This record gives sequence, structure tokens and C-alpha cells, in this order.
Amino acid sequence: MSENVGFAGQIAPEHVTQVVEKGFKSIINNRPDMEGGPEQPTSAQIEEAAREAGIDYVYQPVVAGQINELDVRTFANHFNELPKPVLMFCRTGNRSNNLYQLAKQMDLLDD
Repeated sequence: MSENVGFAGQIAPEHVTQVVEKGFKSIINNRPDMEGGPEQPTSAQIEEAAREAGIDYVYQPVVAGQINELDVRTFANHFNELPKPVLMFCRTGNRSNNLYQLAKQMDLLDD
């Protein structure tokens, strides 16, 4: 966690208001749709809530244990372009944190 990024487990559309209240300007969703079964909110549902709340939203699903260089570079491009701070989430927050840390190690982030 830094002043520009936060990590979280799965969020739902009804959580977006809290995300905004905490000062986040953007959300990156790293969890593939349906990974958690039919009870998992879809990316489209969360994106709609984010748009209604006036914050940016990016869907970049990655599979745990299978993050590759293209995933990291794609993430870095999104992160560098999005308004900060950014909330990244997946099932537990670990894969989002891994993406961020790998991008930092590769010196791909502007922050």
C-alpha cells in the first residue's frame, strides 16, 4: 500500500460508494468473472456502479499463479494512466498486490 494504491479482496457494486468515500479515484478489477461462482458480482455490475459514482474502472483479469510479463506491462499502462489513488482488487488482494510489486520491480510505474 502506498498513497497511490490500495489492495482489497472482492468488492461488490454496493461497496463502490465506500471506495469513493475513502478517496479512491479509480478501480482495477483483477479477478476473472465467475471465478468464485455465480454469487460473485460481475465486472459489468461493478463497472456500472463505478461509472455512476464517477470513478474510473478497468477490468484486467489475471489468473493466480499465472501472471506473465504482458499482464504486468498491461497493468502498468492502466495504472500510469488512471487517476490516483487506485484501488486494486481480486479474491483476496494478493494477485493485485503481486501485479503491482512486479511492475515496481520492473520500474514500469510512474509513482
